[in-house]
Amino acid sequence: MDRDTVEPHVDSLPGPRSSEWVAYHHETAAPSTYVYDFVWDITEDAIGPFCTDADGNVLLDFTSHVASAPLGYNNPKVLDRADEFDLVDPLKIAGQDFYVSTGGTPDDASMPAPAHLMDKLTALSSHYGFDTVFLSNSGAEAVENAMKICYDNCETPKYAITFDGAFHGRTLGALSLNRSKSVYRRKFPELSGIHDIEFSEAGVERLRSKLDPDAGHIPPEEVAFLILEPIQGEGGYHVPSPEFLSALDDLCRAHDIPIIADEIQSGVGRTGEMWAVDHYDIEPDVITSAKALRVGATISRSDMFPSETSRLSSTWGAGDILGSMRGALTLAAIEDHNLLDHAAEMGTYFMDRLRMISADHAMVEDVRGVGLMIALEFDTVDRRDAVMEATLQRGLLTLGCGQKSLRLLPPLDVTERELELGIDILDSVFTEIGDAVSSP
Repeated sequence: MDRDTVEPHVDSLPGPRSSEWVAYHHETAAPSTYVYDFVWDITEDAIGPFCTDADGNVLLDFTSHVASAPLGYNNPKVLDRADEFDLVDPLKIAGQDFYVSTGGTPDDASMPAPAHLMDKLTALSSHYGFDTVFLSNSGAEAVENAMKICYDNCETPKYAITFDGAFHGRTLGALSLNRSKSVYRRKFPELSGIHDIEFSEAGVERLRSKLDPDAGHIPPEEVAFLILEPIQGEGGYHVPSPEFLSALDDLCRAHDIPIIADEIQSGVGRTGEMWAVDHYDIEPDVITSAKALRVGATISRSDMFPSETSRLSSTWGAGDILGSMRGALTLAAIEDHNLLDHAAEMGTYFMDRLRMISADHAMVEDVRGVGLMIALEFDTVDRRDAVMEATLQRGLLTLGCGQKSLRLLPPLDVTERELELGIDILDSVFTEIGDAVSSP
């Protein structure tokens, strides 16, 4: 497959082989999301945003596996380095009971180990004074451990603050912070003391009132943390105003309330900065990362972490040898190939083109995003769903978010040609859906 010439091509979706794989999968799989019956065939050609399904259809993937594949499929920027590594077994060790080296000394190791990844993460967040990392398996675990260190760091922890539209994971602790779809939390027990506010300047004023020593009802010294996504993901790709986050930062600083920046979807270059919070006048006390990083990471200052051993631990934490290596190689590729600037430039180009093709279609109410974290909002959820299905049938993979938005997450090294292929599909679908709705 030649990335410079390949184009999406679909005969039928799902085809017979994909349907067979889906049926086989569901013989034993618990019900979950499963957006549509797309089956990636890992034995067939794939490169960048292009992949092949079980029936030979070629798809243009603008989901990046929900930002978990930041450079798309089989990207040589990572694979060429990873190929130097001879696979071993086990590829996971009890990494908070034991250590691992990748040969030689830390300074001359041929491949990065988990410790190298932690070192790189502290370098990339040193402007916030961060010097310590706790590695784990997933984004939800990264959030759980961020919560734990903040609770532990507060003398009288009783409360925490989250936001309308928030999504922070599916473990029970993280679920307590979610304020998006009710299906995530319904009937599950929750942590007490979690308060929510609007994801806007009005929310800051509401929080200010809650914390007021005379008129409020939440003692600031009992607030263990405030957690936010710098750009909300599952809740609808809501982009905050600089004024909102600056005022929020001022309020938290005034009351000494730690800020957790959940960068699991927005971080690792997705927005044109390493962390989305880097776009704003706000200083987090903790950053959580995962997805594009290939492992979970809770990043902060050493004084935020418990000094007592075994207070934080995990069998596999810091022990995913291959995941940590790929995470470190991904960070190196972003830096070596100047992909932060590229993502910012391509994101601006993509949003400009999306606004152009949307101008004549009233069903598209908004085009928003930062870098290559972009959403289209439609007038109804049915219209959004119809667009998502029609683009799939033309070979473009997208994902919904929020109530009626469509998210677009091309790989960080996406080319103008690849964006135009996606634009052409979206343009034709807008016309088709619009004509279908407007016809008698």
